[in-house]
Amino acid sequence: MIMPKFLLIYHGKPDIQSAEDGARHMAAWNAWKSGMGSAVVDPGLPVGPSKTITPTGVEDHGGANPASGMTVLQADTLDDAITLAQACPHLSGTGTIEIAEAMDLDM
Repeated sequence: MIMPKFLLIYHGKPDIQSAEDGARHMAAWNAWKSGMGSAVVDPGLPVGPSKTITPTGVEDHGGANPASGMTVLQADTLDDAITLAQACPHLSGTGTIEIAEAMDLDM
């Protein structure tokens, strides 16, 4: 059986005030990622400032809570994926994680 995949979209930012904080955050991030082993399908990447594309044009912001990165995990259930995500160091500061199951559709 193929395990479902879950998309983690990061919003906000972790609490990083200095280069040392950044280094500690990256060490925590790498430990979190490594600790999940094969559950990590795509470790993802951070993203820069975003734009919002609407039916009437393009706005120079990412909305009320713009994305700051993404990761793809696999887990047996959404609850299992949530448990994995809850340990993510991104959740410090104003960081939040939106999670959704990736749909397996023939396209």
